Amino acid sequence: MYEQQIILAILVPVMLVCFFSFASVALWLHARRKEREALYRNEMMKKVAESAGAVGTTLLEMLREEERTGRARRREIYKLGGLVAIASGIGLIAFLNGVEQHSPVYLVGLIPTFVGVAMLAYVFVFGPRD
Repeated sequence: MYEQQIILAILVPVMLVCFFSFASVALWLHARRKEREALYRNEMMKKVAESAGAVGTTLLEMLREEERTGRARRREIYKLGGLVAIASGIGLIAFLNGVEQHSPVYLVGLIPTFVGVAMLAYVFVFGPRD
């Protein structure tokens, strides 16, 4: 019993350090990739602005299409996030109602449900259109 506590006391901090080290390196690499993509995009836009004619307009149309697909992708992510939040809220309501029947603890499930409803309302009602 005592040996297991010692092993856990050593293993848990080591695992936490490993996890946070991995997470920090992964986030740093992601930020660096985004920065590099932005640099390449800006260089391409400079070249397009300097050039004239059909090639320039084609590349500008390509950039506009890329922006449209990015907006559409974000809208789909908001839709999925809203649906997941609503589903988790409904599941939480059902679970908490079954666990504690004498007090209204199940109302806590309304929080993620309303967050999901707000996300879907933003996408369908208040959000920017294409």
